[in-house]
Amino acid sequence: MNKSAKKIDENEIDKDALFLDTTLRPSRWDDYIGQSNIKKNLQILLTAAKERNHPPEHILFYGSPGLGKTTLAHLIAKEINAQMKVTSGPAIEKVGDLASILTNLSAGDILFIDEIHRLNKTIEEVLYPAMESGSLDIIIGKGPSARTIQLELPPFTLIGATTRIAMISSPLRSRFSGGIFKLEFYTNKEIEKIIERSSKILGIELNEQAGAEIAKRSRYTPRTANYLLKRARDYSQVNKTDLTKESVDEALKLLGIDEVGLSPADRDILHTIINKFSGGPVGLNTLAAAMSEEQATIEEFNEPYLIQLGFLDRTPRGRTVTASGYEHLGLTPKSLL
Repeated sequence: MNKSAKKIDENEIDKDALFLDTTLRPSRWDDYIGQSNIKKNLQILLTAAKERNHPPEHILFYGSPGLGKTTLAHLIAKEINAQMKVTSGPAIEKVGDLASILTNLSAGDILFIDEIHRLNKTIEEVLYPAMESGSLDIIIGKGPSARTIQLELPPFTLIGATTRIAMISSPLRSRFSGGIFKLEFYTNKEIEKIIERSSKILGIELNEQAGAEIAKRSRYTPRTANYLLKRARDYSQVNKTDLTKESVDEALKLLGIDEVGLSPADRDILHTIINKFSGGPVGLNTLAAAMSEEQATIEEFNEPYLIQLGFLDRTPRGRTVTASGYEHLGLTPKSLL
């Protein structure tokens, strides 16, 4: 196969993956499973805004990756029949980038900024008056000859999403007058309903036991559940088997996902702390260096789930593997030997 043909194939694969993710995203409130308290609050907020014939106030969603922050933003846009412009914090590099986005908004539009905690502080300061009074202050020139031009913006709603709310400055947080909502992890029952819905959309015949097996390994996260469902589907398709509990188990074993959803990287963290640091405590810097891994990856992706399961303890002195963590790996703490 020549290089150009290979490139086309890879592009087709990327388009297919994007299509599947978009297809699985709920397009109605009734299809959005879980986060019931947030849904109720949003429906009141949107209904009140409709009755006043005014765009909803600015909203901030925060929580771990894959819990549905982007999906909620899309649902809000559909609910109020608004156009949604999508960008992300790292994509807005200069004040001019933000000015271009804001001046191209129409009345009633929604501006969705993903990873809003990564906005430059200078850009944040330009955003304050835009959110609060609907105006954009632009400085022209430098030094004594510099002057400020104030542009009036059409009424719009800013929806921000972040996985690290502590990194958002207090002045910016305070301007989300519509509400700041934390997305919680899902229950296994909710994940099973999401898997059932996704399997119907993808045309997959899935029995209850297979769905439950995927759910319990999904880290209480819909995005992970849909990923595992698609990989189990691929396995059963290639091996010409039905999608049963047994075939799901085989498919996820190939991926290295164990019975509680730990990945090889998760288990490596536990083994490294046990074997190299006598079970801990060990600092994040040292642990990351020992594993040749980024600190942010361990802290933001692996640690939360390990702590949630009770396999890892984060103390002032560092990370420690708990008795449950040893037990899961089939090991005995040295203190009990």
